[in-house]
Amino acid sequence: MKPELTIDILLDEAAKLSEIESIYDEPSLYGVTDGKAVGTYLEHKFMAYLSHTYSYELGSSAFGIDFPGLQVDMKVTSIRQPQSSCPFKSARQKIFGLGYSLLIFVYEKSDNSQSRTARLTMQHTIFVEKNRTADYQMTRGILDILKNDGNTDDLIAFMQDRNLPVDDIEALNIAEDILSNPPVQGYLTISNALQWRLQYSRVIQQAGDVAGISRVR
Repeated sequence: MKPELTIDILLDEAAKLSEIESIYDEPSLYGVTDGKAVGTYLEHKFMAYLSHTYSYELGSSAFGIDFPGLQVDMKVTSIRQPQSSCPFKSARQKIFGLGYSLLIFVYEKSDNSQSRTARLTMQHTIFVEKNRTADYQMTRGILDILKNDGNTDDLIAFMQDRNLPVDDIEALNIAEDILSNPPVQGYLTISNALQWRLQYSRVIQQAGDVAGISRVR
């Protein structure tokens, strides 16, 4: 029987992967400039090791995240522009969070022309708990409104100013939910699109200093 994968074990293994990858020369990535290809390489490598060693629920397109049983998704991004996309499910994600945690690997890629290999030096490996995955400016503005005794009209006006992709009825529903269940301050930057565009500069800066954002390595 394989041991069950837990979040603590996942983070320990992520730290080990980051250390190993930072000194490993990979021929298949030499000359590769496509960030998606680099991300796929690292994700497949990590998943292959974990599935061989541990028991856990495998991710699929139906779940949309890599570790549905742990409610964690893995993201791989370059230090040059630390961002990635994720499925848009609801405008509420920008206020109340994505609904799952993020394990983020931030790499710097370098090519060695003599050995014709590439190296992914891991600059940051960060875990963002799901209650911190909302948009920073959106939640900060909402919490300021609540601090100043704001009501549903104030919240709806703010959401409209921020071009939150909702109709009037949903905006009212969200405003009422905010009043009864205020959001937690998020730390992602989430851009509106057909897919959310997640940007990670702030979580890189805040890792280890804010509850719910930890530096794995």
